[in-house]
This record gives sequence, structure tokens and C-alpha cells, in this order.
Amino acid sequence: MKRNIAFAAVAALTISACSGLKDALSAHTDWVARASGAELSVTKLATLLGKSRAPIRKDIGKSIANVWVDYQLLGVAAAHNDSLADTKLIDDAMWPAIANLKARKWYDIVSKGWGTEDTTAARRQWESGQILAADHILLLTQGMNDAQKAQVKQKIDAIRARVTPANFAQLAKDNTQDQATAKQGGSLGIFPRGQMVPDFENALLKLKPGEISPVIQTQYGYHIIRRPTYDQIKAQLVQASKGRTVAVAESTYLAKLEQNGKIEVKKDAPTTVRALGNDPDAYRRDNTVLATSTAGKFTTARLVGWLEMLPPQARVLDQIKQSPDSLLVQLVRNFVKNELVLKQADSAKVQIDPAELAQLHLSITNAVRTAWSQLGVMPQALMDSAKSEGDREKLAAKRIDDYFVRMVQEQAPFVPVPTPLSNVLREKYKYSFNDAGFDRAVQEAAKIRSSADSARSAGQPSTAVPLGPPPAPQPGASSTPRR
Repeated sequence: MKRNIAFAAVAALTISACSGLKDALSAHTDWVARASGAELSVTKLATLLGKSRAPIRKDIGKSIANVWVDYQLLGVAAAHNDSLADTKLIDDAMWPAIANLKARKWYDIVSKGWGTEDTTAARRQWESGQILAADHILLLTQGMNDAQKAQVKQKIDAIRARVTPANFAQLAKDNTQDQATAKQGGSLGIFPRGQMVPDFENALLKLKPGEISPVIQTQYGYHIIRRPTYDQIKAQLVQASKGRTVAVAESTYLAKLEQNGKIEVKKDAPTTVRALGNDPDAYRRDNTVLATSTAGKFTTARLVGWLEMLPPQARVLDQIKQSPDSLLVQLVRNFVKNELVLKQADSAKVQIDPAELAQLHLSITNAVRTAWSQLGVMPQALMDSAKSEGDREKLAAKRIDDYFVRMVQEQAPFVPVPTPLSNVLREKYKYSFNDAGFDRAVQEAAKIRSSADSARSAGQPSTAVPLGPPPAPQPGASSTPRR
């Protein structure tokens, strides 16, 4: 933007009227986002935002534009018949998930001897129902219309007809859309009573250990639930019985890790972190050093990656914008501890199970094809209608734009684009945002909203269009029906 302003200032020397400078500047603010050859105009974003019931704020406008960019880049990939299966690109985009897997493996090794077992307490908690356990097969229906949900119901009914105690784990691995539990055969592990949403927990409590439920529905989708026997989850219960003694050992480990790690947070780190909270995408490649430790330099880009591992419902970015400096310093220190754990794992030559890595790769390629299908830009369909790649890009862009408008008008379901997939798309294909365009779009949206409010006050029909539902969980994050 500074270059644009500088150019306009030079141009102003040859423009005598003040309006000339205004026109020169406004020429750079008629768009908010570009993705390859497609463009999201200020007018279109203002209309979408102004006619929605969402707050008219710049960050909301950026959220809408980010979804548009992801969809358009998916269209570009479809036009090039690019399934985004490049494992190096995927690994680079999913480094936080891969690092988290490695750190957890190391943590399991170092924590193996922590705590004191209490088998009597473990059995008592199980038999009293204080602690529950479940395995499940989940087919998601979030954001779908009734016809789409009916298709999913038919599919899970067919799975239920085949499932037995002997094949439950394999069918879960092959079919569940809860990627975080798939590799464990659908196991949710153990959890305290009251943690799951009521529909799920009520169905679970109706089962005797070893039994399998009929198909049940929650806000997440359709489930088939199996309640494990005590013997099947005894090891987890005994481990959990260590309770406070494990917490003390873990606290001691982390304190020693921090002390030996020589963590030093930079004085201006809170300012940078707070700015990141307003626009994380702008800091995705930012190498500003927030802290140093024996693990090396901890940059803003690394923090963005770690934050993407947190579930959307944590609303961590909103918290960052409102937190005092002291809490932001602690936030940075906590993530540097992650880096220190990761360094120990690397030193111990901890490796990721190839099957786990393959599952991460598969989650991306599956997400690509699912999104293509829902957005109506399957590569073969584009090739059937347009011969050249350029024509296919234009066709895909038009279909994406049409779908996007229908989606915000709640005439089509929201299509989730997992963060790692978004990262792959943005690494491979061109896109850009125009900050000044967002400012102008917010101003125009406020006028549209004001006109709509006046119309409602006069008894005229409302033109408010609610936005689509929020994004579903990313691959690697559990779609578990917790509260």
C-alpha cells in the first residue's frame, strides 16, 4: 500500500484538482481479494456483509474474503486437475500437526514412569459411571441440507448393517470422518461423565459394556457407538488413576525444561502477537523473532502455525486481541516449551509412524475431492465443458462465485476448507488482499445495513441474509461430540 500511495503522490504533481488525487487513490480500493484471475470486489463484499446479520467489522469482512480465496484457489486447482497430493507441500503445510505427533510420542516416552497406580480407584470410577469410554463411527452432516443429510443417513445405515464387535475397529478406520480417532479404530478413550453432548452420552449410557448402538444423531452428524468393556480400557483407567502424582511429575518436568531451555521473550513480543491476532494470514511468513531459547529462534510464523492447531471454538485470536501483555508473554513462553519438547524428541530420534503420516496426507487429498464435489468444480466436469486450462479457470471461478453467493444466502451448505489445505493452496497459487479495499467495503456495508434497517422500520420486507455456519474441525482435530 505504501508503494501505491507514493505513486499517487507523484501523480498528484500533474493533477491540479484535489479530485484527481482522490480518483487515483480510489482506483486501488475497488477490490478486496484476488485469487489467480478472479477478483472479489468491494461492492460484492459490502453487499454480502451489509445484507447479513454479522457485525459490520473489518475482521468479519476479512473472514468472508478468506473463505472466498480458499474456494477460488480450489477452483484453480480443479481447472489444472491438481489434486494437491505433493507430499512435501503437505508436510510443509502440516508441520504443526506433524510436530505435535512427534512431541506427543516423546511425551509418552518420558512420562511412562510418572505417577502411582491405584487399580482399586480405577475400578470404582468405572463401575460408578464417573468415568465413561466409547468408540464411534461418525459421518458429519454439519452445514448440509435435508437432502444431503438423508444421503449420509443411508450410508451410515448400510455401515450399521455390517458392523459387529469383531469388525467395529476396522470399519471405523475405513469410514469415520472423525480423523483424530480413525487410526485408533474410532476410540474416544475415557472421559468424565458429562463431557459429551447429551444426545451422545444418553445413547452411550443405554448400552451395556460390549454393546453397539443403533444409528444416533447429534449436532455433529450420525454416529454408531460401541461401549467398551472394562478389560478393553483397563490400561487407560489405571493410567488415569495416577491422577495428581502425574500432574506433579509433569509440572516438575516442564519447570526443568523451561529453566534449562533459557527462554527469553523479546520486549516487543506482545505488540507483535496482538497484531497477529487481528490478521494471522499476514504473519504466516513473518520471521520476526518473538523469543529465543536453546531450541533456537521462535518466530511469528512459528506461533501462527502452533495456533492453528488449537480448535476454532477456543477463539484464541479473540482472546489474544484482548489480553494484557503479561498473558501474551506467557503464551509465547508456553509455545516455546513446545519447541523445547520437540527438540528433545528430535535428539532422541523419535520418528512418526508412516501409517500416521499417510493418514495426514490422505486427510488433505480427501478434503480436496470433497470440496471439489460440493463446490461443483470436479476436474472432469470442467474438462467436459471447457477445453483450455484458461477457459476451465474462468468456468471454475464463475461456478465458485455462484456457489459462494448461494452459500451466504443459505441456499447451499458451507464447505469447510481445513487450515492445512488452505496453506497448501496459498503456497502453490497466487492470491492477494487489499487492506484499503476492506476499509471501503466496511463503509459501504454500513450504508447498506442502514438502508435495510430503515426499510424494516417502515414495514418493508427485510433483506438481511444470514451468513453460513462456521468452519468444521481441520483434519487432525477431533470431531468428537464434546460440549
